[in-house]
Amino acid sequence: MLYTFSQAHYSETELQRYLTEITENDAVVLWQDGVLLAVKYGEMFTQCKGQCFMLEQDVLARNLTALLPENNQVRSISLTDLVDLTAQYSPQIAL
Repeated sequence: MLYTFSQAHYSETELQRYLTEITENDAVVLWQDGVLLAVKYGEMFTQCKGQCFMLEQDVLARNLTALLPENNQVRSISLTDLVDLTAQYSPQIAL
């Protein structure tokens, strides 16, 4: 399953609940304001069993590169990579 997060308003408890349900067969994409989650709750993504990605153009648009944790487990991807992920993972859920 592909989980996409486009907003940054999730509480720590709510985000943790979502991330614990993700398996090694799933992927997470942070995009739009969702890329702020990698800064705000970066440590949580180290515990995520699925692959975690963030849309590079959204990180750059918000000038977040320097704010990302050093042990960041969320990989930057391009729009082309996002299209490939949407073709690879099914079903998809937008949160």
